[in-house]
Amino acid sequence: MDFEVRELAREHGREAIERLVEIMRGDSLSLARAACEALLDRGFGKPVQAVGVDPDSVPIRAITVQLVAMTTDAEKEAARD
Repeated sequence: MDFEVRELAREHGREAIERLVEIMRGDSLSLARAACEALLDRGFGKPVQAVGVDPDSVPIRAITVQLVAMTTDAEKEAARD
């Protein structure tokens, strides 16, 4: 069923893009902006968003401490076997 829906949608792809271009060129700035974003996202992909992580933040330190402890425990157990 998913395949059928995708195929049906793709049959209207060209018409949908043509309609987005019409909207982009229309008088409504908000609709034009949304149409531009849709066209750019489909043509070039969504922009990559950088995510900054502070390695010294409390949650990151807590995860690091847990991982180190788990690794140390696993190494000790492996050495016993």
